[in-house]
Amino acid sequence: MNELVRPRRGRWLAGVCLAVANRFGWSVALVRVLAIVAVVLFGLSLWAYILLWIVIPTER
Repeated sequence: MNELVRPRRGRWLAGVCLAVANRFGWSVALVRVLAIVAVVLFGLSLWAYILLWIVIPTER
């Protein structure tokens, strides 16, 4: 498994989905779709996304 960092390239909004996908070796498209579905169905996940945006460091 890779380190959990938000990459500078290939990210859309903040790079949280890309960071999670890279960390666990998943498809970034799958993680983005799951994040969108979670925000639409369970609005609380938006706060989790914002929290991860703050907590996960940016790649150097």
